[in-house]
Amino acid sequence: MNFYEDKYFILDGGKDSAWMRFRNTVYSLFYRVLMDIVRPPRVQRSRKVSICAIFKNEAPYLKEWIEFHRIVGVEHFYLYNNNSDDEFHDVLAPYMKAGIVTLVEWPYPQAQMRAYWDCVARFRTETQWIGFIDLDEFVVPRKFDCIYDVLQPFEKNRPAVIFYWRVFGSSGRMDRDVRGLVTEDFTVCWPKYDSIGKVFYNTAYEPLPDYSKNEYMHTQWAGCGRWILPPVNMDGCVCIGNRHVVKGGDFSVQINHYFTKSYSEYSRTKQVRGDAVFQKNPHDEQYFFLHEEKCTATDYSAYRFLIRLKKMMEVKRE
Repeated sequence: MNFYEDKYFILDGGKDSAWMRFRNTVYSLFYRVLMDIVRPPRVQRSRKVSICAIFKNEAPYLKEWIEFHRIVGVEHFYLYNNNSDDEFHDVLAPYMKAGIVTLVEWPYPQAQMRAYWDCVARFRTETQWIGFIDLDEFVVPRKFDCIYDVLQPFEKNRPAVIFYWRVFGSSGRMDRDVRGLVTEDFTVCWPKYDSIGKVFYNTAYEPLPDYSKNEYMHTQWAGCGRWILPPVNMDGCVCIGNRHVVKGGDFSVQINHYFTKSYSEYSRTKQVRGDAVFQKNPHDEQYFFLHEEKCTATDYSAYRFLIRLKKMMEVKRE
C-alpha cells in the first residue's frame, strides 16, 4: 500500500495527475450547479438520522457504540448480525424492546454491501438519512452537538454526505480490559485525516445499488429523475474522485476509526474473525504496523461527550 500526503490528508494511493485534478474540478463545478437545479420531491420521514451496520461477535463494544451515537443524535439502528455466537442478543434486547434497534439476521459470507442495500430497500422510508459505518467507527461532531445539524443543510439538494476518518491506533496498548470505553482508552492517531470516509445517504434520492461507483459505502451516487448525482463532503465539496478536496482543516465532523484498538484486540477481531467484504482477509500483522507507525498525534474530540456516555453506560435497561 502506498500513502501520499497532502496538506490535510493521508491518501491510500498515489497523487492524481494535473489532468485528473483539472477534470475533476470541471466535473465538480458542473454537478454543483446541476444539484442546485435538480432536486427530489420533499419527503416526510418519522426519523431524521439512523445508522446501518453489520457486526460479528462484537458484544463487548455494542452498548458503548449505541449509547455514544444516541448522544450525538442517532435515533435508530439497523443492525445486521453476521453469524455472531457471543452474547450480543443480551446487549441488544433492551434496545430492541425500546424500539431503538432493528435486528436483522444476515448469515451470508462477505455480504456487507448486500446488507447495506437490503437496509436501504427495506427501511429508507422510515428515516431521512442513513449512515453506513462499522462498530469500530464513531461519528464525532466537532462544531455541533448533533449529527443532524451537520446534515440538515444538505437535505434539499444533496444525495449523500461523506465524513472522513480520523484513524486511531493502539495507543501503545498490548492488551486492554474490554469493559473500558474505546472512546476513552484510545487517543493516539494519525496527524492528518484519511482521504477515505463513510457516507450518510439522503433517502429522498433514488438508491442505485448496481451503479459501478457504488461498490463500497465510502461514497454513494444516487438518482434524481434521469440524473445520477455524486456525494458531497461535510464542506459541501462535490466528490468525484478527489474526495480529499476540502475548504480547510477545521472539520465540522469526523469519524473516529478505532481501527486496531489494542494489539491483542486487533489479533482477535481483525485477523481471526475475518472480513465482511473480502474473502482473503487483508488484516495481517503487516497491515497493523503500516497503520500503527503513522500514529504520531493525539485527538480528544470524543472526550466532550465522555461524561454523558459514562452516565448512559450505567443505565440498566429493562
